Amino acid sequence: MKEASVVSPSGASGTAGTRPEMEPSLWSLSRSGARGVRPVSTPVPGDPPGLPPHLLRERPLGLPELSELETVRHFTHLSHLSRGVDTHFYPLGSCTMKYNPKVMDRVPALSGFSDLHPLTDEEGMQGFLEALWTLSELLKEVLGMDAVTLAPAAGAHGELTGILLARKYFGSRNESHRTEILVPDSAHGTNPASAAMGGFTVRTVPSNPSGHIDLEALDKTLSDRTALVMITAPSTLGLFEEELSEVVRRVRAKGALLYMDGANMNAFLGVLRPGDLGFDIVHINTHKTLATPHGGGGPGSGPVGVKAFLAPFLPNPRVVRSGDRFHVEESLDSVGRIRSFLGSSGVLLRALAYMRMLGEDGLRKVALYALLNANYLRKKLEGVLPGTGEGLCTHEFVLSARSLEKSGIHAIDLAKALLDAGYYAPTVYFPLIVPEALMIEPTECESRAMLDRFAEDFIRIVGLSRTDPDALHHAPSRTPVSRPDEVRAARDPILADPLRDLRR
Repeated sequence: MKEASVVSPSGASGTAGTRPEMEPSLWSLSRSGARGVRPVSTPVPGDPPGLPPHLLRERPLGLPELSELETVRHFTHLSHLSRGVDTHFYPLGSCTMKYNPKVMDRVPALSGFSDLHPLTDEEGMQGFLEALWTLSELLKEVLGMDAVTLAPAAGAHGELTGILLARKYFGSRNESHRTEILVPDSAHGTNPASAAMGGFTVRTVPSNPSGHIDLEALDKTLSDRTALVMITAPSTLGLFEEELSEVVRRVRAKGALLYMDGANMNAFLGVLRPGDLGFDIVHINTHKTLATPHGGGGPGSGPVGVKAFLAPFLPNPRVVRSGDRFHVEESLDSVGRIRSFLGSSGVLLRALAYMRMLGEDGLRKVALYALLNANYLRKKLEGVLPGTGEGLCTHEFVLSARSLEKSGIHAIDLAKALLDAGYYAPTVYFPLIVPEALMIEPTECESRAMLDRFAEDFIRIVGLSRTDPDALHHAPSRTPVSRPDEVRAARDPILADPLRDLRR
């Protein structure tokens, strides 16, 4: 294999073959007798009480034995091998992996919040209830909705909640014949799954050649059986539906409800309100749009806003205000509880702090800079690879690497080469309606200088696909693991025996 020329974001060039050493496992680093902490069974004068005898085991636990310093160095080194928003440009399309101001972490860490037990009575949690009520009011304004629930644990959970609301609503109207939910093929992939989990039949509405909802196909799919039409706005193509008002009119004419997947609210924040566009239900991912942690499996949050006629069906419990006091109430018409307590409190408090810090003008600038950065980067990459849609994009855009297939190069090869160049890779192979898709979302946080460097490296890598495709086939060469067998990892995961990987 030739040495592949790789360019880092700083402009320094390097060559393949400099793969970092894999960090040994804790078990291979283990030394008998090494300790980071030594529990005691009897109290020592002046120290906190030791562990009760029944918690001390006579037999070893079988855990690795390391000093505290060795343990800290192990995990710190692992963190340096990872890619994240705090370390690298992270243009993961559709997920809005943006920088979260660290000051947001201080709010949920306040003792009045962090030390609060979930079963504290209302009188003892007035400040917390006020914070949740205030966030609900702010979200109502941003979304253009009449009522909000903070309970859903993530975007897909918010989708399911909205679907359950629609089912409850039509049940109250004796319209049990509405058993179908329509989902455009440009929607988020969780929409069909959520609809099926909610007990509905899913029907797909195709896009027209320009990437927007095909109105003729919509007419053929809409019927008296339609309960809900779920629209991701902006769509996963990074486009705003040009004929959305006409879509709303036709759905209304059939007596169905409109749901907006608001995971892409980074493009709308403070600029457009879903309620003003005609939607009845919308969810927003606070862990994408409102500066709360994202990734690693949680925690997340997907508040759902609804118009007034759906408010009685919102999940229990809900926070309400009576004069200067706040309390929790439940509705007999509710869909019930969808999770424990009131929601992901730490995530929600971060969202509240973010909204209060930025204010109305700041939230609007979030969207405007997200739109500016995406369109700037798209223009820089114009002609490098074919894109989807015409004119301006919203907060993200999609390119297709299909034209490189004749050189044996696929989207995954470009993504792996970008890892060598010092970036996290864009989303690949999604949306499914774009062959060899690369979805790129720069977010509002990145500087023009970073976007210029990324564009330069992206163009250079695409050029390599034509002059030295073999180099891309072997990328990445600067990561401890190059191309793991993802199918095998999914079908044959190592769930036990931590020494198994050392013996293989």
